[in-house]
Amino acid sequence: MAIMQLNIIPLGTQTPSVGQYVADIQEVLRREGVPHKLTDMGTIIEGEPQALFALAARLHELPFTSGVQRVVTQLVLDERRDKDVTLGDKTAAVQARLA
Repeated sequence: MAIMQLNIIPLGTQTPSVGQYVADIQEVLRREGVPHKLTDMGTIIEGEPQALFALAARLHELPFTSGVQRVVTQLVLDERRDKDVTLGDKTAAVQARLA
């Protein structure tokens, strides 16, 4: 299992707000039942690496369907093969160290 942080940035829009584009992405993830968490700086998604890469490619296309002419997508993939890691495990481990 892997965790991916994804930032999809539409460029050249008529407003500095990207909230609707983020909402469109969140709706796809919710509709498809993909484990994810929205943060102030991106979306964190859990899954198998190949599925996450394919999902990132599909989500990258969403702003183009709304007429955006340029999209920058940043992703970070963290895959551990020594143990299963799911959403929230990393933050829980740090919180436990702080307790």
